[in-house]
Formats: sequence, structure tokens, C-alpha cells
Amino acid sequence: MIRVVGLGMTMFAFWMILSGPLTLDHSLLMRFAIGSCLLVVYIAKRMDFIDHEGVPLFLGGRFLGYFVWLTKEIFKCNLTVARIILSPSLPINPNMTVFRCSQNSDLGRVIFANSITLTPGTIVTGVENDQMQVHALTLSDTQDEEDEMDKRVTLVEGNA
Repeated sequence: MIRVVGLGMTMFAFWMILSGPLTLDHSLLMRFAIGSCLLVVYIAKRMDFIDHEGVPLFLGGRFLGYFVWLTKEIFKCNLTVARIILSPSLPINPNMTVFRCSQNSDLGRVIFANSITLTPGTIVTGVENDQMQVHALTLSDTQDEEDEMDKRVTLVEGNA
């Protein structure tokens, strides 16, 4: 039941954040927000989607801190990839490499794989047990960044 309420409250908060500033004359918007959140929670419950991985409330604030760090890393990598692309010599060295991940759950591995893929210049092409095959635009600094990301995702997962 706590996951059902958590999902509903999270969806409602997200709706309110995206709606912008509200005044008293926005009662119709509030009714739509409540109605749509209740409908989606009802559908998710009927589909048996609300479980520890579907609604990972246990991640809590750890994920928010990781999200801030990941956003900073994505921005830095965007600048690096833009610099590479705009360089007249186009100094790329595309390659495939395999990284070991230290996450114990499927959710942790998914967060790690998606984080790698969100980072410009890298994409996860395969996951098998504790190994991820990654295509990278350049190999320089990739290993250090992935090691740091692996440690942070393991902390978010709560297994470190």
C-alpha cells in the first residue's frame, strides 16, 4: 500500500512541478491532476506493476544526489564531444570495450547502463551478468569515468 501511495504522490508532485505556478482559479487543473494520477495508479496496480523495482522508493535521496552528479557529467561530456566534432582533425578512436559492474540487482544494472548511454560519446551495446559491452567514441578517460559512475550507482543501489 505504501508503494501505491508513494507512486500517486510522486506523480502528483511531478504534475505540479510541470504545471508551473498555481493560483486559486486553477481548480480544474487540480482536478485533472488528481484524476489522472488516480487513474494511472489504478491501472498500474491492476497491471501488477507496483513492486520494489517498478516503484523504487528505497532509492530515496541517494538517487537525487546521483542525478545531480550525472547531469554535471553529461554536460562535461557534451562539451568534450562537441570539441572533438568541431576539431578539424576529428580525433576519434571508436572502440568496443567491456566493463565490469558491481551492482547486485537488475535495477542497479539498468541505472548504470542507462547512465552510460546518456553520457555523450558512449553507448551500452550489451549486458551479460556483471559485464557491459560499451561502444565509446574515444577511449581516453572512459575507464576512469565508468569506474566512478559504477561506484556511485552501487551507492545509490545501497549495496556498498
